[in-house]
Amino acid sequence: MASYDPVGGTTEVPLATWEFQRASSVDSIKVRLPHDAMIGERRGPSSPGGADAGWFFGGTYQYRTTWTADSDDGLLVGLRFEGVQGDADVYVNERFIGRIRGGYTERELSFQDAVKWGADNDIRVEVDNSHQPNSRWYSGSGLYRPVHVVLRPPIHFTSDGLRLRTLSLGPDAHVQVAYEVTNPSSETLSVTTELWDGDVEVASATGHSDAGVTTMNVARPMPWSADAPHRYRLIARIEHEGTVVDERREWVGLRTVEVDAQQGLRINGHTVLLRGACIHHDNGILGAATHRSAEFRRVRILKEAGFNAVRSAHNPMSRHLLDACDELGMYVVDEFADYWFVKKTAHDHADRFRDTWRQDAAALIGKDRNRPSVVMYAIGNEIPETATPEGVELAREITDHFHAADPDRPVTVAVNIFLNVLVSLGASPYKSGKAADPTTDAKQTSMAGSTEANRMVNQIGRMMNLVSRLRQADKASRDVFGVVDVAGYNYGLARYRQDVKAYPNRVILGTETLPGDVARAWSLVEAHPAVIGDFVWAGWEYLGEAGVGVWVPGKRAGLSKPYPYVIAGPGMIDLSGRPDASLRLAQAAWGTLTAPAIAVRPVDRSGQPVVRSAWRSTDAVESWSWRGCEGRTAEIEVYSADEEVELLLNGRSLGRRKAGSRHRFRARFRTPYEPGELAAVGYRDGAVVSRSTVCSSSGPLGLRLSAERRILVGDDLAFVTVAVTDADGVVEMLADDQVTLEVSGPAELIAFGTAAPATEESFVAATHTTFRGRALAVLRPSGEFGAIRLLARSAVHGEAEVELVAARADAPGGTPGEPSEAERQNAAVSAAEAG
Repeated sequence: MASYDPVGGTTEVPLATWEFQRASSVDSIKVRLPHDAMIGERRGPSSPGGADAGWFFGGTYQYRTTWTADSDDGLLVGLRFEGVQGDADVYVNERFIGRIRGGYTERELSFQDAVKWGADNDIRVEVDNSHQPNSRWYSGSGLYRPVHVVLRPPIHFTSDGLRLRTLSLGPDAHVQVAYEVTNPSSETLSVTTELWDGDVEVASATGHSDAGVTTMNVARPMPWSADAPHRYRLIARIEHEGTVVDERREWVGLRTVEVDAQQGLRINGHTVLLRGACIHHDNGILGAATHRSAEFRRVRILKEAGFNAVRSAHNPMSRHLLDACDELGMYVVDEFADYWFVKKTAHDHADRFRDTWRQDAAALIGKDRNRPSVVMYAIGNEIPETATPEGVELAREITDHFHAADPDRPVTVAVNIFLNVLVSLGASPYKSGKAADPTTDAKQTSMAGSTEANRMVNQIGRMMNLVSRLRQADKASRDVFGVVDVAGYNYGLARYRQDVKAYPNRVILGTETLPGDVARAWSLVEAHPAVIGDFVWAGWEYLGEAGVGVWVPGKRAGLSKPYPYVIAGPGMIDLSGRPDASLRLAQAAWGTLTAPAIAVRPVDRSGQPVVRSAWRSTDAVESWSWRGCEGRTAEIEVYSADEEVELLLNGRSLGRRKAGSRHRFRARFRTPYEPGELAAVGYRDGAVVSRSTVCSSSGPLGLRLSAERRILVGDDLAFVTVAVTDADGVVEMLADDQVTLEVSGPAELIAFGTAAPATEESFVAATHTTFRGRALAVLRPSGEFGAIRLLARSAVHGEAEVELVAARADAPGGTPGEPSEAERQNAAVSAAEAG
């Protein structure tokens, strides 16, 4: 169910402010949701979650708040939790009302029998997230997504009671709206559905039953797509004896989805190739907290980078992130689960998957159903049991369930073919892994797990391609691919050509691809209509799976890295939201890189051995500012779609190299480092067609603050880059400094950190050391209005400050799902201020 703005009838009241207490503390503090308790926990090598959790500890927590209930008026009352990380027991006025199990699935709990009308109601949530690891990545803890009190009249739309379908698009759009009403006294009702484009009503229809279907024709429709994300307002009203008793409003898009092996994926009848980013749920230094501004920022940055699709790896996406995808234009593959009935970690919930999956699926579909951005469901990721008859049958059952509930969206399952081969051959690296649970049936813990398979892939490298070509690889995956609409291949590029021929009706989606394989994958997407897109692992950096994609100094290292490593490492956008050099390879392959991109391997580590990872294609960064490294060998990578690239250092040619698709879009150079300007010139047919430069810093260095937005409205966040630069704003890689922040005015500092792969500093402290010259600060308005001043101090590079404004909105309230006033005011970010 999409977010809505009721005028009458059903009302949602956000519960934003809570008293929070850790079990280890006698004191409580005031917090505002969304709140991630884990990001403020200690870290250390004895963390039971280990590298999976980024070496964070879990914990047990209590949240309390008070909600004042007005007069009864016969209303029905419930609590909706959009997501709680950790097993949670919920109490209202000391009366237990229900349990929440599963960190990503929405739950609504009725407290009709516990509410005190006309009085204050005490709400308490006891969260236990001490049992780690519960995921193969950083999960976060506590009330990390919003919580609402939901008030409904006796006659009301059910929670998933509006279901819009676009049946056809042409000169007119044929739209169907199914509705379902709770009507306990069987009153005579009429249900009206309307579609509005701005202030203009474009269609309407009326029904006269508790459950029915209305149809509407929309003249000259404006379809929704990622390129043109036009949305309409759907308004539905229930009337009884001439009085509106319930009303719901939702943002919707008119959009059709079709897919087959002959014509590929078609959105509104037009072929679309998915340039996809796999993303985890956390927001970097903010932890798992799903702040609306952070979700909008993430989608905006990904779209500007050239992605047109995201895959929610590996759990249901937050409402705020879906809002951003709907509004800004981003296709979504929303994923159901990372495990089924076989455990992957010691404390996941595989033991109850068979009992809960239908309820969890209904929650996912109800949240997504009217979202134009959601074009596909993924029912699982790297599920080892899909290599067995029992798992294939469950895949069929889950797929049929999704089809019955939502017939318009195709279903995929992401299969790691290498993992399935291991399972089919009886290989059992998972048996001795950390995830093995002696209380679980041995049969269910003897299969290879995702982490173990990935570790083997990292060790044997390209042998994975050889394994995936074997007959056994086909045998281990063909049955499960036969029960879904789209076959999701994790690291299965080597099978594309042969499977396109062997299975002429199979649709293939690259659900995970190594960053270094993106160009090869994209050539296959362009060559074969049956291959509808490619998702890189990973589009955005994330916490946990510590160090799996980090290149580390030395000669030997495991897949996971020891404390204090905190990030995974494969992200094409780093933890602070800046592009990584590995992104440039993808952009060159997509045809969106307009000028050569210059990247340099860390010159301060020149000549030192390094352990590489399959999940990172390079450790180079886009900078020529390496003070103190004069004379050391600089290894330079230039990414370009041009045929040739010439490199010039301070006007002196370092030669020309082949680039473009025939040379995997990358040219390499080596030269002794010297400060100055490094320029790359692109050639086609012997003529200069493009040019780019990077410069070293010069002269004294100082702190510089640059805010991505200056005007904050409501709960908008301010993202401020702290950088060590010269007078011209060139960031120095090797002058990192410890910086302390002070905030004055109506705001608080809620996060401060860097993209460093390893750190012992906290993301919730006011002091942090820059990494490669940069750090990121995040401020949150307090709710009052006025000037906000952020001051940064360091012992070496002095002070800097920036001023922001917490401003009043044009009107109170607003529609959940609609971009805030600050989103509109700050849509364009000044390049000069971005730093």
